[in-house]
Amino acid sequence: MSDETLISQIQRFSINDGPGFRTNVFLKGCNLKCRWCHNPETQSFTKELYWKRRLCVQCGACFDACPNEAINSPVSPEESNAEGSTYYKIIKENCDNCMKCVDACNYGALEIVGKPMTIEEILDEVERDDLFYKNSGGGMTLSGGDPTAHTAFSDKLLIAAKKRGIHVCLDTSGFGQWESLELLANKSDIILYDLKHIDSAIHEELTGVPNELILQNLSRLVDNGSEIWLRILVIPGYSDSSEYHRKVVAFLSTLSRPLDRIDLLPYHNWCEDKYSWIGRKWDMGGAQALDPADIDYLVDFYEPVARQVTIGGSGFEAEN
Repeated sequence: MSDETLISQIQRFSINDGPGFRTNVFLKGCNLKCRWCHNPETQSFTKELYWKRRLCVQCGACFDACPNEAINSPVSPEESNAEGSTYYKIIKENCDNCMKCVDACNYGALEIVGKPMTIEEILDEVERDDLFYKNSGGGMTLSGGDPTAHTAFSDKLLIAAKKRGIHVCLDTSGFGQWESLELLANKSDIILYDLKHIDSAIHEELTGVPNELILQNLSRLVDNGSEIWLRILVIPGYSDSSEYHRKVVAFLSTLSRPLDRIDLLPYHNWCEDKYSWIGRKWDMGGAQALDPADIDYLVDFYEPVARQVTIGGSGFEAEN
């Protein structure tokens, strides 16, 4: 099997993305561009570069190695690391991702984001923690980006994972053709389904796409009999009011059965460094992170439409 795709990260020992200890496989490439995205390096379908300014000694080796004039001239580390500095090492419009700068860097300041991996390579990595899966009920969570943006590869990966006896969670926004989602859902044990915003116009403002297809696909998954853990991000100023959550509950009440689980996820801003590393400004960086205790009251809202409700995906739980 020679199929391969770009993987941005394989994260071991995750406890918030499905049951038990899990290994998260992050595919690179997504059809949404969420303003708050906590993994911005997974949005692009191509390789990218991290530049970690705190590790950069401004030695000039990358500048000398670059054949495309895509590296800014060295400055002092003090200037580069000064608060409010706009200096960024890579001139993106000139960069063709040849990665010669990475080879030249001796300090780990430049890093390739997006590693081509085959299905066998991915699953061999996942199976390193097979003992932990057996003892905890864990397994692999296929995430991204979004697996539905890589349907053919994701389908083959899920088939191969099931042949190896690996429990599989599929993490998706649900934005895609139903045929693709159904194909992957039928090979997954649990669907982690992200509800970004219930209002379609605001959803499009925040993610770049409307939400009608997402809501329709959620309804179809429920009818399909899939086990669904709906994940609702609570964002200050956008989805943190009682009125908003009443609207979500009103929609969920129209589904043909209660959801298996709802995870209410308080917004956090732990990913700001990632935006800096890929040379992007984070529009949501100034938003205040929410304490899980701030949204405890929402559990009561969702108990009528789910068999289980959690804050943060683990820890506090309330069951019907």
